[in-house]
Amino acid sequence: MPGLLLFFAPAHRIAALKPFLRQQLERYALRLSELDFLLSRQDIMADMKQFMALSREHADVAQVAGRYARHQQRQSDLAAAQEMLADPDMADMAREEIASAEAELTELENELQRMLLPRDPDDARAAFLEIRAGTGGDESALFAGDLLRMYTRFAERRGWKTELISESASELGGYKEVVLRVDGEDVYGHLRFESGGHRVQRVPATETQGRIHTSACTVAVLAEPDEAQAVQINPADLRIDTYRASGAGGQHINKTDSAVRITHLPTGIVAECQDDRSQHRNKAKALQVLLARIQEKERSERAAKDAAERKGLIGSGDRSDRIRTYNYPQGRLTDHRINLTLYKLSFILEGDLEEVVQSLRAAREAEQLAELEVGAA
Repeated sequence: MPGLLLFFAPAHRIAALKPFLRQQLERYALRLSELDFLLSRQDIMADMKQFMALSREHADVAQVAGRYARHQQRQSDLAAAQEMLADPDMADMAREEIASAEAELTELENELQRMLLPRDPDDARAAFLEIRAGTGGDESALFAGDLLRMYTRFAERRGWKTELISESASELGGYKEVVLRVDGEDVYGHLRFESGGHRVQRVPATETQGRIHTSACTVAVLAEPDEAQAVQINPADLRIDTYRASGAGGQHINKTDSAVRITHLPTGIVAECQDDRSQHRNKAKALQVLLARIQEKERSERAAKDAAERKGLIGSGDRSDRIRTYNYPQGRLTDHRINLTLYKLSFILEGDLEEVVQSLRAAREAEQLAELEVGAA
């Protein structure tokens, strides 16, 4: 991916860190001293809530300040080694030290630049993954099933937990729509760039003449709302319907009206859940999905407004954005946002998504760093 890590490329010494980054790092060192003082005060130690908040900040600031202190030390080591080059007896040792210091400085600079990037507080949250069949009829529904399998396998590889919230199965297999909850470390941060249109090119099982068809699904990744910060909904704005669940689950699930559908009347947004035998638990899960969809609607509107001012590589995450093509005959996956092409489609469909996900995150980091530099100019 030429140019994708443009802003994290090694630079010549000394003072490879850009001035605006160095200024921010100096502030971390000052803030660490302030936090050390605050955490030693008796009145703050007596206020557990304030003490815990400052302790969490101290841990984050100390991490950055510590890496910056190491960077400064290695810069001093490099300067000393370069001075030693003039001594013939020390030249070989100096060259080894220079190579070692430059290699570590490059790693430290990359690490520090990433540490300074603004973090989305939602990145650490669980996520709802929605997959909907689009153009292509039954073939699209089958592809939705393939995508569900891909994401489920990816979650297993990362040790995440998955829970099926709702499904609308297709008669020939696959899904018209399926919603999965994924919980684990940094779930939304890893999956957020999966939102958009996914296109597949392959020969359908029903095609007798071997012609390649193109069909599509849409994926939406929604951060699970924080209960304390969730959008407040007036109960009068909700219509709650119960109905008899369909699909797997044995005799009980088909004999009781345990499935729940909730409609938010002002926006028309709908969420449903039929995964649990308990109507109460299904209602709670459906409400969670509804809150996530309303929150995502607000997020998308903000993103669309921002996109009017600047167009990033990753885009807004809108369902209408065609982000990726899965070409079966060539065994190829192409992510159109960052011009990434990988010829290992069979492995990716089995959950080997790490390279794709990390490439997208690196592209976003490069964008963020460029924005920081423009803002500091």
